Amino acid sequence: MRRSVLFAACLAAACGGTPAADDIDVTDAKVAVDAAIDAPPPKVVRFAAIGDSGKGNTDQRAVAVAMRDVCAARGCDFVLMLGDNIYDSGVDSTSSPEWQTKFEQPYADIDLPFYAVLGNHDYGGNIVGLDVGGLGNEWNLGQIEVDYTQVSTKWKMPATHYTLKRGHVGFLMLDTNAIMWGNTTYGDQAAWLPTAMQELAGSEWIFVAGHHPYRSNGEHGNAGNYDAPELLGIPIPNPIPQLNGSEVKAFFDDHLAGVGQVYFAGHDHSRQWLDEADTLGGTELIVNGAGATVTSLRDRGNQFFWQDATIPGFLYVTVVDDRFTGEFFDKAGVSQYTRSFTHP
Repeated sequence: MRRSVLFAACLAAACGGTPAADDIDVTDAKVAVDAAIDAPPPKVVRFAAIGDSGKGNTDQRAVAVAMRDVCAARGCDFVLMLGDNIYDSGVDSTSSPEWQTKFEQPYADIDLPFYAVLGNHDYGGNIVGLDVGGLGNEWNLGQIEVDYTQVSTKWKMPATHYTLKRGHVGFLMLDTNAIMWGNTTYGDQAAWLPTAMQELAGSEWIFVAGHHPYRSNGEHGNAGNYDAPELLGIPIPNPIPQLNGSEVKAFFDDHLAGVGQVYFAGHDHSRQWLDEADTLGGTELIVNGAGATVTSLRDRGNQFFWQDATIPGFLYVTVVDDRFTGEFFDKAGVSQYTRSFTHP
């Protein structure tokens, strides 16, 4: 009796070996082939992530080129921006020239949507009339970045905090600078979370994105114990107690522990994948703030899988069905670290 080579190959794959010709059952093989044909295609979401990128410098452009090339080779659906999108003090209008030099021009060759969250530098900073960019207390500036969504073809920020669904992945996009200051000018994010989770209902993965890290081995450190901010380049004791990140820590502890599978943050200009998921109910912690410059790493008592603060770079993420893979690239497009895990 004639037997199809395709049936044999399919049966071999199902059984984990190559059967002898006389052992092949045509009916079983046909069932295996039909099952393979009817199987749904894998659910795939792919994106690049950058943070603290808005410098308009040589390294921002180098990271952009590397990201463009990796996305062209691997495929990308969008770019995730983790705050401090425009240094040093955000923008004062949607027509500010800094939009061109620090966003549109560096990423001109990347034809993808860029979904952004706000950082402290996006909110500028002012004390008694002095510009202290990065203090993050000029609350009108965040809305300008929201409004720029109507101007740019690629910039996407529908609100100062919002939800995003791409395929089988849902994102909670936070405004951690407002959380840190306890500011509810554009809404109470704790009160918003139940509605946000309803919007993400049906998502098989939940990712949280914000600017300030929950834990970090960088210069700013862990929430609740952030280093004193620099004003005019001089570190000073926190002028406002919650700038140590205590409000950020409390928000995550009270509302987000175990809610998502990954928390993506920036703020520290380094790339870190921390081995500290148990500190936030099993949520993986990734710091990715080296989109244009690097600072340094310190011993903050956090375990890590990998970390680097010697060269700028970005993170490339693929989510295929129940498997997450993150890969750190440097500004030359060299892959430096890859890790995967599955989510039941």
